[in-house]
Amino acid sequence: MTLIKDIAGDFLGLFFPELCLSCHAPLMRGEKILCTHCLVAVKRTDFHLRRDNSLEQVFWGRCLVERAAAFSVYNRGSRVRTLIHLMKYKGRKDLGRALGNLYGSYLKDSDFMNGIDLLIPVPLHPSRLRKRGYNQSDYIARGLSEVTGVPVLSDLLKRAVQGSSQTKRGRYERWENVEGMFIVTKPDRISGKHLLVVDDVITTGSTMEACVNALHDAAEVRVSVIALAAAQKLTV
Repeated sequence: MTLIKDIAGDFLGLFFPELCLSCHAPLMRGEKILCTHCLVAVKRTDFHLRRDNSLEQVFWGRCLVERAAAFSVYNRGSRVRTLIHLMKYKGRKDLGRALGNLYGSYLKDSDFMNGIDLLIPVPLHPSRLRKRGYNQSDYIARGLSEVTGVPVLSDLLKRAVQGSSQTKRGRYERWENVEGMFIVTKPDRISGKHLLVVDDVITTGSTMEACVNALHDAAEVRVSVIALAAAQKLTV
């Protein structure tokens, strides 16, 4: 049956080839989302292999984070930035799960996931969720879960208020904009657990900081954070 599917897939690929979402070259068998050339060219941080990395340092003195990691960097022109834009604004929610699978394949071979009990997606405000139709962080978490085996608890964090754009705000203004934004709905389900909060991009860290503080306020927990990309000027 697998052989038949492969032959059928190769035949269809002659007429309707799947294209690399970065360079638009036809994907070969076994390639997904990115061709091998573009995948190799993705600038990976490998933060999951390093304690006290520069992303973890972003949270020092701000909130209690056990570990922090991001798959790649969110710089102008980066391949991951293009994929995240497609995922968030072009309806490609499938990319969330696929990129979660990809990152999960790196994480499962390290000690980063050791002791993690639950994956917690950063939630969207209900109005933004209705407009977009899906929460990209939830799909990323699902992709991670499929590879690592750690379950997702999607309804634990809720947004209490709609934060306005962070783009032109200073650091303190960004922190004020998200303070008190998140509510923990089921604190009894997380007591004593190690939680991994999942988002698409970490920019200043203010949103993650608000999530982490809400979780610590609600229950006795350990919290780590992860994203597909980080936008700070980090040492990688």
